[in-house]
Amino acid sequence: MEIRIKDDFDIKKIVDSGQCFRPKEISTGIFRFIVGENILHISGGEGVFNVDCTAQEWENVWKNYFDLATNYAEIRRDIKNFAIGKPYEKKLIDAAEFGKGIRILRQEPFETLISFIISQRKSIPSIRTSVERICERFGRRVGEIYLFPRVEDFTDDLTGLGLAYRKNYIRDALEKVKIGMTDLKELENFTDSELIEELKLINGVGDKIANCVALFAYHRVNRAPVDVWIKRAIDEDFGGENIFLNFGKNAGILQQYVFYHKRTKK
Repeated sequence: MEIRIKDDFDIKKIVDSGQCFRPKEISTGIFRFIVGENILHISGGEGVFNVDCTAQEWENVWKNYFDLATNYAEIRRDIKNFAIGKPYEKKLIDAAEFGKGIRILRQEPFETLISFIISQRKSIPSIRTSVERICERFGRRVGEIYLFPRVEDFTDDLTGLGLAYRKNYIRDALEKVKIGMTDLKELENFTDSELIEELKLINGVGDKIANCVALFAYHRVNRAPVDVWIKRAIDEDFGGENIFLNFGKNAGILQQYVFYHKRTKK
């Protein structure tokens, strides 16, 4: 099925943006995304794309997942206006232009939580490897693909998955989710600060991971996680100023542009 997207939309940049670890380019120009039990292959560019799902599935699942109700071109214009006259004007505008096409995916909270616990002090390729190993060990197989496991699918055997010290953090997260101490569905109704504090009750979840989960699973796009790349950008490009605090409601989208630009241009 052919679809047309008028707004910023670059599949490869989305996959490489560091916000997600299962989407991948399975052959030249063809990308695979998985949401729950839904699997999508998408290709194309310049506003015209081919997808292998039904029109109903695109409307019900993928439009929301890709955040297609949000105008990212308009947000980039806001970034340009925000940057005008500031010492870092060129760097910020360059980052937004370089990242044009990235969108904040609306990801499943449990998978996002486990994935970002794994992400601590790991490279993106290593995170992807560990996440795939978890899916292969605990997830349900659909054709050649293993779905991300549900909390009840996990066993206590987390060896051989490349998790190291993170195993205990994942065990704590699994236990808290399983008994309902961390109710991932209920967290949708929490304020931003309540959501962050609740997530931080899980062992190994600090400010950065909690903000990543808030941004990528709960679409709190005013949250801007500060990792090593963003800290470097703040120090090297923005004169030590956390510009994301001043940018406001779409700070998380600005953060993705800056992160992608800084990491890719390293």
